[in-house]
Amino acid sequence: MRDKLMLIGSFVVAAAVGVAPLCAQQGKLEDGVMAVPVVGLAFSLGYLADDLNLGEKHGVRIKTVQISGIGAMNAVISGSADFTQSSGSAITRAAARGQPLIGIVGTINRPSVQVVLRKDLAAGFDPKAPMEQRVAALRGRTIAVDAINSVIHAYVRYIAKRAGFDPEEIRIAVLQPPTMLAALQTRQVDGFAMAPPWVQKPLLDGEAVMIASGPDGDPAELSPFANTLVATKPDTCAKRKALCEGVGRTFREAAGIMFDRPSEALALLKKRFPQLDERQLAVAFEDIRKITPRDLRLTADAFEKAERFNVEAGLLKPDETLKSYDGFFTDQFVK
Repeated sequence: MRDKLMLIGSFVVAAAVGVAPLCAQQGKLEDGVMAVPVVGLAFSLGYLADDLNLGEKHGVRIKTVQISGIGAMNAVISGSADFTQSSGSAITRAAARGQPLIGIVGTINRPSVQVVLRKDLAAGFDPKAPMEQRVAALRGRTIAVDAINSVIHAYVRYIAKRAGFDPEEIRIAVLQPPTMLAALQTRQVDGFAMAPPWVQKPLLDGEAVMIASGPDGDPAELSPFANTLVATKPDTCAKRKALCEGVGRTFREAAGIMFDRPSEALALLKKRFPQLDERQLAVAFEDIRKITPRDLRLTADAFEKAERFNVEAGLLKPDETLKSYDGFFTDQFVK
């Protein structure tokens, strides 16, 4: 099952209902490769588009491959993939270092990361306390993340600084999500950070407590936030406009399904994640809906917050910040 999830096969994302592009009507499809950094509900729009075959409806055929962490974005930079679903903070870091990409679809506009800690280590924990007080419980603990310098790792560092202590006081273990769960149960790690649906199981089983949750507004200042977006090289859409138009249209249609036909969307995602019980998946799906915008347009404000997040997390030097975000995103393909 894990191999099946790691290479998800044909993929493309969804757009507005209407007349299919001429290339689709004529049977000509634009092919491309999409790299995603991890398996998770953060990429639900892509899964829905794939399972409903929305891509071919809009003239595109996308093969999706999973490449851990920042490797997904690096695949686009190197030319081995056409698109990535990566974080806005990763995109701004790449631009600051002379490797600009352009965002064409904003899929998640608030932090998706959730951080949990083993319940046996949370004596006296108050889930209603201010975030800074909750995060103090992570000090000196071993927390698993998906990859070093990923948005997941950066979030742990960011909230530690907000809580007033050095992020280096948190020991980091790099694990893939299914392994995080096993490591928590065997006490090899004290907690982990991940986007839905992974934290929901230990929470529902009473094995962990929620330390911080982006979908629930931790921290409030990161909204709007370019958490996850579809990005490509600037010349890709100039040379292959039909490909980018098809991707934009399919993502828009998938977003409509998520909001207007949630029961259908949830049933499709259940097939993608059969290992999750219905309660876990339902809770995780609602968390994803909280942070998925119906309007998939990106904004300069969202990028500015992503870059400030980079600086505060220690992944970018203040003098490396961009002077302007012009040219780093377009709404041309999601109008």
